[in-house]
Amino acid sequence: MGAASRYWRLVKLDATGRRKVEEIASAKAFFQQQFPELATQVDVADSVIQRQLLALRRDASKAPLEEDINFLNAERCLRCFISGQIEQVCIQLEVQFGSEHGFTRHDLFPFVLDDILDDLRASRSPRAYKSMAIEILQTFDPERASLSTWTTRLVKHHRELNVFLLERGVYLVSDWAILNDTTPKQLQRILAGFHNLTPAQIQLACLLLESYHAIYRRDRLKQRSSGVKGKCLPPSREQLQQIAHLLSQTANLTLLPENTMSRLQDLAERLRQYRIYARGGFAAQESLDRPKTRLIAERLQASAPTNDSEEENEQAEFLTFYRQQFISCLERAIEQVTQARFSRLQLEDPQKARQFLSALELFHCQGQSMREIALVVGLQAQYQVSRLLKLKEFRADIRQQMLKDLRDRTLETAMTYTHPDRLQKVEAALDEQIAATIEEAETEASIAKNRSSSSLFAQRLCRHLEARRNSP
Repeated sequence: MGAASRYWRLVKLDATGRRKVEEIASAKAFFQQQFPELATQVDVADSVIQRQLLALRRDASKAPLEEDINFLNAERCLRCFISGQIEQVCIQLEVQFGSEHGFTRHDLFPFVLDDILDDLRASRSPRAYKSMAIEILQTFDPERASLSTWTTRLVKHHRELNVFLLERGVYLVSDWAILNDTTPKQLQRILAGFHNLTPAQIQLACLLLESYHAIYRRDRLKQRSSGVKGKCLPPSREQLQQIAHLLSQTANLTLLPENTMSRLQDLAERLRQYRIYARGGFAAQESLDRPKTRLIAERLQASAPTNDSEEENEQAEFLTFYRQQFISCLERAIEQVTQARFSRLQLEDPQKARQFLSALELFHCQGQSMREIALVVGLQAQYQVSRLLKLKEFRADIRQQMLKDLRDRTLETAMTYTHPDRLQKVEAALDEQIAATIEEAETEASIAKNRSSSSLFAQRLCRHLEARRNSP
């Protein structure tokens, strides 16, 4: 539903590339003639209008030339509607990804908002240039989808638009579609070669993917055989329970549906990162599994400005190596500091050591308050939980350990890609990015209620605590 004016108002770019809306008088007059009762309404039923306009367009295309005007006017109305829908898709992409990945709707418009309605008769010529709107209209089948849905689908599959988005680390495919068309053999190669995971981690990931395929693919094939089509939707709670049950049999791992969902999303994110990289996109996008490597890239470019493609490839190689080391060092630092704190408490009081691990998990992974944690772990007051966790000191120790490890692992490699005199800039960038990761965790921890576990620090800490809990 929407205003009738969408069928005579064309969203376009002017000669300077700026977005403008132009009222098409002939389209307005035609619409008012065909739908006099709808022309002034705020909300109109698009499906009824579009079917009639498509019928007029189809019939007129077979009629004598003197009736050609009906074809032109019906097409004008439909292309005006499509132009507005294209704009909405660009706005949606900006809202969803723009802030994080550095683009606006105005960056997207030139790729897909290219209809000018200068010569509508040209759209009937097979040799004429076809704008995005013409392509949408000529491939549209009202029996398969609505015009707005079809427009959204084709815009999101536009090749140049997707190249632009990939360069900024955006890959417009759902997690579930990515998992659905990835084989265990491909996953094994990607996790080993691109993410540098251990054999045990890779084996568990492959078992998770196989369990997902066994349930999700089975149900999707049943849907398709019954005529139900469409995009891959998130797995239902029942499907998650079935996936978890299969995984418990193959990997001896017990998971709640929420944990299964989290692990599947985490796996899909790793595959998404690889696909962006493999398609020539910006491999260092920001996400739960990808640290903020843009700063490192800027340091390398500043230290060795060049247009040479070989050196650019070398920088890309270093960024890939750095990203892997960043995650690895964070995980290692969390493991070392947590174990050191646990061992120290174990010597003082074994019960206190167990309370520490429980409180850490309740706070970071379940978002419980200090007061709630005190009741669960058997302490009398929330200040005792704060004193037990010492979160500020805990994070500082992890930051220090991570910085030491990351310097040791990356600076020697960085010398291959930049002049030794400029390594100080890279080292400063390491410190800044680690500080940003810890600061993100501090900000998250400062929220008293309804706290999420979305920071990279919390995600990796919760994964470590879960591994400790499930280890023999």
